[in-house]
Amino acid sequence: MQTGRTYRIVKPLLIGFVSLALIFVVNKGCEYFPESSFQLASESKLPKWITLPPGLTRADVSITMSYYDKPWGNNAGFLLQDAKGQTLAKVTGRLKCSHLQLKNPPQGSPPGYPIYAVITVGETTEMIEHRKPEPVFYVTDDPAVLKEYQAVGCHEAF
Repeated sequence: MQTGRTYRIVKPLLIGFVSLALIFVVNKGCEYFPESSFQLASESKLPKWITLPPGLTRADVSITMSYYDKPWGNNAGFLLQDAKGQTLAKVTGRLKCSHLQLKNPPQGSPPGYPIYAVITVGETTEMIEHRKPEPVFYVTDDPAVLKEYQAVGCHEAF
């Protein structure tokens, strides 16, 4: 009878341990497998939350942004690297609004583009622009885009 009693005690502990392990794997796994990744266009301004180290210029660095889907919300990670690929900074932000398409996109834009997303890192919010289906992104502060974004209900981000 001792085996049955031990089983009743161990079973809930085992289920709890497996559940915690699964949550950890899902959380950490999402960090290593982004939904998609993009390079900041060389002609784009830097996001406000990225500060270049002394002695480096915009031409000396690259920024990779990756989107991550998690069960409790979507994030974006930003990786600042020098020309040798050394990581200089890494920040994570919260994706507040995404997939906005303008009512009247610029002439010559591919169908469904540009697409915009609002990302907040700490207290700083930026609007990200995807101009066409390519692994490149831009940081924009176009007043017309911001106005349209606010009109569709994403004004709390600004």
